[in-house]
Amino acid sequence: MGKKSVKENKNIYFTSREEAGLTRAQASELIGTISDSRLEKIETDKTSVQPEDVADMAVAYKKPELCNYYCTHECRIGKGSVPEVKISSLSEIVLGMLSALNSLDNQKARLIDITADGRITDDELKDFAEIQRQLDNIDMTVEALRLWVKNTIAEGKIDEKKLNDLKA
Repeated sequence: MGKKSVKENKNIYFTSREEAGLTRAQASELIGTISDSRLEKIETDKTSVQPEDVADMAVAYKKPELCNYYCTHECRIGKGSVPEVKISSLSEIVLGMLSALNSLDNQKARLIDITADGRITDDELKDFAEIQRQLDNIDMTVEALRLWVKNTIAEGKIDEKKLNDLKA
């Protein structure tokens, strides 16, 4: 492998390749769809990265979180609609999910009361906003679990085919 760059302010694509222990030429060959010159331009922010480039890098570098990063930081649509998922341990994810589900479980009756008439009045809005916040927390824990699974598959610790067969 070539010598490691001493450049400061490396972007996430640059650091991800280095963390994978690859030179640009090796990464380009492994990715198969990005030339090493284009990869250099992506890594030095001289050209915009395309979603398909990110998907290919995520697979090659075994770093699925690159896709979430792209969606939350570079995609115009994703910036406003995709939550940024933080990498967490399985126990943190499960405990967070159970906490969020328990909180929501306590609010089920109130949600039924609020939505039964098909509209939300001003006096119901505060409670509805809190319930919506709890649902957002559940969504974040689900996304964190999905990312954990993708990372664990990329690390070879879960057999993706077996998992998919069991889910079918």
